[in-house]
Amino acid sequence: MRTIYMLMHKHKPDADGLARRVIDSFARVGISVSAEPWLVQRLGEESGIRAGMPQACDAIVAVGGDGTLLRANEVAVEHAIPLLGVNVGRVGFLAEVELDKLDEACKCLADNRYELDERMMLKAETDGKTMLALNDVVVSRGGYSRLIGINAWVDGDQIGRFIADGLIVSTPTGSTGYSLSAGGPIVCPEVACMLVTPICAHSLQHRPVVTASSQTITIQLDGDYHAMIAADGREPIRFQSGQTLTITRSAQPARFIRLEPRSFFSTIRVKLSEWSQGACNK
Repeated sequence: MRTIYMLMHKHKPDADGLARRVIDSFARVGISVSAEPWLVQRLGEESGIRAGMPQACDAIVAVGGDGTLLRANEVAVEHAIPLLGVNVGRVGFLAEVELDKLDEACKCLADNRYELDERMMLKAETDGKTMLALNDVVVSRGGYSRLIGINAWVDGDQIGRFIADGLIVSTPTGSTGYSLSAGGPIVCPEVACMLVTPICAHSLQHRPVVTASSQTITIQLDGDYHAMIAADGREPIRFQSGQTLTITRSAQPARFIRLEPRSFFSTIRVKLSEWSQGACNK
């Protein structure tokens, strides 16, 4: 690997110093760094960073938390480029490298000592609009003041009518995100499936549902409601009665750079422990 394209959260504390540290780590092993225009403009090319296009690079590097990585994944999938996450966030389920291990990671990349881990994504379609999601597609009441009614089907077979704050359809990768907070199960990324998890459903009978990744999930509002649809937490779009949302497995996978074998459940145990301890110490 010889070139990378860096994305990061511009509002991180000491974003400039953090960016320079990352640039220096890659420069020491002979990997050149291109970046988002705002970062190039802020630091200047004398910092070792340069303007460039992501499609001209060997990999995308996301410096931040899971939110930054999800944003970077849009770019990576669009240009069919692998993605490496450098965690400087709070949890970083998706990141491969912690900041204090970056120098060692850069050496591996320079020597091409890495593997690619493919993760399934979702494709959501409604009224001619198409959205891709690595983590989840969420139908929520948004600013609506009451619970909303939602009907959901799997391959035409109705799985429920939910009176709830919303409904989450997630991938196994997204099972440790919003779906987990709403009571959904943790699923190994190797399992090809989709999860349907209600958000605060007004019923004791509604539970998360797991479907095959080859199936089609269809969602409609039940009654005169208004809702919002958001894919991976991006800017939501309006969803209202009479519209249909279909969710299937995307033909485009996400590709993550992995530097060493990792135990999924050990990672989850450690990350959730760190997060809960951090929350308790606040």
